[in-house]
Amino acid sequence: MAQLGVNIDHVATIRQARQTYEPDPVAAAALATLGGADVITIHLREDRRHIQDRDLQILRQTVPFGLNLELACEPEILDIACHARPDQATLVPERREEVTTEGGLDVVGEVERVRAAIAQLSAAQISVSLFIDPDLAQVEMAAESGAGAVELHTGAYALASGQAQEAELERLAAAGRRCVELGMTLHAGHGLNYHNVIPVARIPQMCELNIGHSIVARAVFTGLKEAVADMKRLIDNS
Repeated sequence: MAQLGVNIDHVATIRQARQTYEPDPVAAAALATLGGADVITIHLREDRRHIQDRDLQILRQTVPFGLNLELACEPEILDIACHARPDQATLVPERREEVTTEGGLDVVGEVERVRAAIAQLSAAQISVSLFIDPDLAQVEMAAESGAGAVELHTGAYALASGQAQEAELERLAAAGRRCVELGMTLHAGHGLNYHNVIPVARIPQMCELNIGHSIVARAVFTGLKEAVADMKRLIDNS
C-alpha cells in the first residue's frame, strides 16, 4: 500500500502572496498528519517563493518522521539540507521562470552533478530520491548514480485523457518495474488528484505518492484534515 506524502508548498504560497505570517505551513503539516499523511513534503527553492528557511527548521523539529525535502542540486541548498537532515531529500530540476516544477531531473545529462549531490546527502545520512520522467534511460542512470529511490513525474499522465492517458499509465508502470528491478524504491507525483490517483496507486510496489495542489485546493472548501483524509482513503482502498 502506498504512503501519502502531502506537499504543503501551496499553503506557503498563499502566505507569501501577502508576505505575512499566515497561513502557517507548520500548522498545515500538523493538520495533514491528523488527516492521515504519512510524509510531509516541502520544496526549498533558491528564490524562496514559498517555503522559507524558518519553515524547514521548525518542521524538522515538529514532524517526528517522514519529512521529505525537495531541492535542486545547488551548493547552498544542499548545505542547508545536510544541516537540517530531513528524513528524505528529493532532487528536482529547478528553473526560476517556471510556475511549478515542470519535467523530471535529467540524470543522464547531469550524472556527475547528481552523483555528487547524492554523495553529499548520503554522507549526512539522508535518504535520496530523484524526481525523474518515466523514461527507462533515466531510471537506469538514477540507479547508477546511487539513488535509493525515484519519484516518477506523473504530469504527462495527469494532463492526458482517454487512450493517451492509458499509454502514459503503462509508461509509468514500465518505468516502475525497471526501478524495482534495479533495487530502488518507487515513488510518484505531480498533477495527481482525486480523479486520477487510483490507477497510479495500483502500480505494483508503489511506495509513496506525493500530492499537494489538489489537496490544498479541496481544503479551501473542506478543511485540510478532511481533504487529506479523503485522499488517504482513496489510496488505501486502491
